[in-house]
Amino acid sequence: MLTFHNVCSVPSSFQLTGIPGLESLHIWLSIPFGSMYLVAVVGNITILAVVRIERSLHQPMYFFLCMLAVIDLVLSTSTMPKLLGIFWFGAGDIGLNACLTQMFLIHCFATVESGIFVAMAFDRYVAICDPLHHTTVLTHIMVGRLGLAALLRGILYIGPLPMMIRLQLPLYKARVIMHSYCEHMAVVTLACGDSRINNVYGLSIGFLVLILDSMAIATSYVMIFRAVMGLATPEARLKTLGTCGSHICAILIFYVPIAVSSLIHRFGHQVPPPVHTLLANFYLLIPPILNPIVYAVRTKQIRERLLQILKIQTMIR
Repeated sequence: MLTFHNVCSVPSSFQLTGIPGLESLHIWLSIPFGSMYLVAVVGNITILAVVRIERSLHQPMYFFLCMLAVIDLVLSTSTMPKLLGIFWFGAGDIGLNACLTQMFLIHCFATVESGIFVAMAFDRYVAICDPLHHTTVLTHIMVGRLGLAALLRGILYIGPLPMMIRLQLPLYKARVIMHSYCEHMAVVTLACGDSRINNVYGLSIGFLVLILDSMAIATSYVMIFRAVMGLATPEARLKTLGTCGSHICAILIFYVPIAVSSLIHRFGHQVPPPVHTLLANFYLLIPPILNPIVYAVRTKQIRERLLQILKIQTMIR
């Protein structure tokens, strides 16, 4: 490590603290976090396997669900193994390049997930408002293009963040990151240089994604509700809205933790640091855990296929 003026330095690595203020409880915290990570991995891999096996699920909505499952696996796996290493072995050391890579994966794939929710809202809009053209509009090629567009948008938006840190903020006043992973603001606050550009860019991208995607989803559902209200009977309305239930639940599961975490981070100055860090980790764990459960419970084909697999396993035993 090169040092300048005995104050700022060029670090080759950083030290993650885990959950600051709760170091004495790390071994106990590893139990719920490890369990949640295991549930997330098993649940999302199960969704991928069921959709692949069950040909009746080879439809746009379930292809998007598979994309969500892959994204959730990336988000949880980019943070949880390192966090568990800190809990179990005190392995908080992380190289600069590894730190920036982790930062990119977290923020990029959170942006991609938001884009997939927009694509799913578009799918529900076409399925309900223009059902006769649903299969011609949402072809397999179009679904792939929408997924690719969400991925490219995430890379385009988030790619500059680690590059700006690498090129514009080479010097740091400390190497200890008071967090469990390399969150953008947690790293930038350690920099010695002027970090205003990084702060403004990070906030602008966050608000841009949140506002634009929320408006697109809201617009889709306004038109969906207008179409549903035009149906003849309450039973038909309820049945049609039921096809959107899983998507609405998934949207709330994703956006509510983001909103709560962001509000507390920006305005909850009296909230203890452990609460900030725990909320940040739950935000990365809650969607990967609950999305498979929501779709397994609410989707008849997935539920029946899972029960069939469990029945076969029981008969084998």
